Amino acid sequence: MKTVGFPERTIGKSRTEAATLDRDVLSALSGTQAGRDGAVANRTRRVVMASLGVMQEQRAWRKRSRSVAIASILVILLLLGPALWLVADDLIGGERFSDITTQFSLLFGIFCVALVGAVIVAGWARRDS
Repeated sequence: MKTVGFPERTIGKSRTEAATLDRDVLSALSGTQAGRDGAVANRTRRVVMASLGVMQEQRAWRKRSRSVAIASILVILLLLGPALWLVADDLIGGERFSDITTQFSLLFGIFCVALVGAVIVAGWARRDS
Protein backbone atom coordinates (compact mmCIF):
# COMPACT_ATOMS: atom_id res chain seq x y z
CA MET A 1 0.00 0.00 0.00
CA LYS A 2 1.33 3.37 -0.95
CA THR A 3 1.14 6.30 1.48
CA VAL A 4 -0.11 9.60 0.24
CA GLY A 5 2.28 12.51 0.78
CA PHE A 6 1.43 16.04 1.70
CA PRO A 7 1.80 17.98 -1.55
CA GLU A 8 1.32 21.47 -0.04
CA ARG A 9 4.38 21.00 2.18
CA THR A 10 6.57 19.43 -0.47
CA ILE A 11 6.25 22.07 -3.19
CA GLY A 12 9.65 23.58 -3.91
CA LYS A 13 11.56 21.26 -1.56
CA SER A 14 13.91 18.41 -2.21
CA ARG A 15 12.78 14.83 -1.81
CA THR A 16 14.75 14.30 1.45
CA GLU A 17 13.42 17.49 3.00
CA ALA A 18 9.89 16.51 2.06
CA ALA A 19 10.36 13.03 3.53
CA THR A 20 11.73 14.52 6.75
CA LEU A 21 8.80 16.92 7.01
CA ASP A 22 6.35 14.12 6.33
CA ARG A 23 8.00 11.97 9.00
CA ASP A 24 7.89 14.84 11.51
CA VAL A 25 4.22 15.53 10.81
CA LEU A 26 3.32 11.87 11.08
CA SER A 27 5.25 11.42 14.33
CA ALA A 28 3.59 14.49 15.80
CA LEU A 29 0.16 13.23 14.78
CA SER A 30 0.77 9.70 16.03
CA GLY A 31 1.97 10.89 19.44
CA THR A 32 5.54 9.62 19.31
CA GLN A 33 6.71 12.98 20.66
CA ALA A 34 4.73 12.53 23.85
CA GLY A 35 7.94 12.20 25.84
CA ARG A 36 8.87 15.78 25.04
CA ASP A 37 5.37 16.98 25.99
CA GLY A 38 5.60 14.97 29.19
CA ALA A 39 8.89 16.64 30.08
CA VAL A 40 7.34 20.08 29.58
CA ALA A 41 4.33 19.07 31.66
CA ASN A 42 6.57 17.74 34.45
CA ARG A 43 8.66 20.93 34.45
CA THR A 44 5.50 23.04 34.57
CA ARG A 45 4.11 20.90 37.39
CA ARG A 46 7.32 21.36 39.41
CA VAL A 47 7.23 25.14 38.96
CA VAL A 48 3.57 25.30 40.01
CA MET A 49 4.19 23.11 43.07
CA ALA A 50 7.16 25.26 44.10
CA SER A 51 5.02 28.39 43.77
CA LEU A 52 2.28 26.74 45.81
CA GLY A 53 4.81 25.93 48.54
CA VAL A 54 5.99 29.54 48.64
CA MET A 55 2.40 30.81 48.86
CA GLN A 56 1.60 28.38 51.68
CA GLU A 57 4.71 29.51 53.61
CA GLN A 58 3.68 33.15 53.20
CA ARG A 59 0.16 32.36 54.39
CA ALA A 60 1.53 30.50 57.43
CA TRP A 61 3.86 33.43 58.21
CA ARG A 62 0.93 35.88 58.07
CA LYS A 63 -1.14 33.67 60.40
CA ARG A 64 1.77 33.37 62.82
CA SER A 65 2.35 37.14 62.78
CA ARG A 66 -1.34 37.80 63.37
CA SER A 67 -1.38 35.35 66.30
CA VAL A 68 1.68 36.95 67.88
CA ALA A 69 0.17 40.42 67.46
CA ILE A 70 -3.11 39.38 69.11
CA ALA A 71 -1.27 37.65 71.96
CA SER A 72 0.95 40.67 72.56
CA ILE A 73 -2.07 43.01 72.62
CA LEU A 74 -3.76 40.78 75.19
CA VAL A 75 -0.61 40.67 77.35
CA ILE A 76 -0.29 44.46 77.17
CA LEU A 77 -3.92 44.91 78.16
CA LEU A 78 -3.52 42.48 81.05
CA LEU A 79 -0.41 44.28 82.28
CA LEU A 80 -1.74 47.81 81.78
CA GLY A 81 -5.27 47.08 82.93
CA PRO A 82 -4.66 47.60 86.65
CA ALA A 83 -2.67 50.80 86.06
CA LEU A 84 -5.34 52.24 83.79
CA TRP A 85 -7.99 51.20 86.30
CA LEU A 86 -6.12 53.05 89.06
CA VAL A 87 -5.90 56.19 86.91
CA ALA A 88 -9.61 56.03 86.04
CA ASP A 89 -10.56 55.34 89.67
CA ASP A 90 -8.51 58.27 90.96
CA LEU A 91 -9.90 60.70 88.39
CA ILE A 92 -13.52 59.55 88.72
CA GLY A 93 -13.36 59.23 92.51
CA GLY A 94 -13.01 62.98 92.92
CA GLU A 95 -9.33 63.00 93.77
CA ARG A 96 -7.52 66.21 93.13
CA PHE A 97 -4.77 66.56 90.58
CA SER A 98 -2.47 67.96 93.24
CA ASP A 99 -2.47 64.68 95.21
CA ILE A 100 0.72 62.73 94.78
CA THR A 101 -1.05 59.41 94.18
CA THR A 102 -3.21 60.90 91.42
CA GLN A 103 -0.23 62.51 89.76
CA PHE A 104 1.81 59.32 90.02
CA SER A 105 -0.95 57.12 88.64
CA LEU A 106 -1.62 59.58 85.80
CA LEU A 107 2.07 59.76 84.88
CA PHE A 108 2.35 55.98 85.11
CA GLY A 109 -0.63 55.58 82.76
CA ILE A 110 0.84 58.05 80.26
CA PHE A 111 4.22 56.30 80.49
CA CYS A 112 2.66 52.88 79.82
CA VAL A 113 0.72 54.10 76.80
CA ALA A 114 3.86 55.83 75.44
CA LEU A 115 5.86 52.64 76.01
CA VAL A 116 3.32 50.57 74.08
CA GLY A 117 3.38 53.14 71.26
CA ALA A 118 7.20 53.05 71.14
CA VAL A 119 7.19 49.25 70.93
CA ILE A 120 4.67 49.34 68.07
CA VAL A 121 6.66 51.97 66.16
CA ALA A 122 9.90 50.03 66.70
CA GLY A 123 8.22 46.87 65.37
CA TRP A 124 7.00 48.70 62.26
CA ALA A 125 10.44 50.23 61.68
CA ARG A 126 12.13 46.83 62.03
CA ARG A 127 9.64 45.21 59.64
CA ASP A 128 10.12 47.92 56.98
CA SER A 129 13.91 47.80 57.08
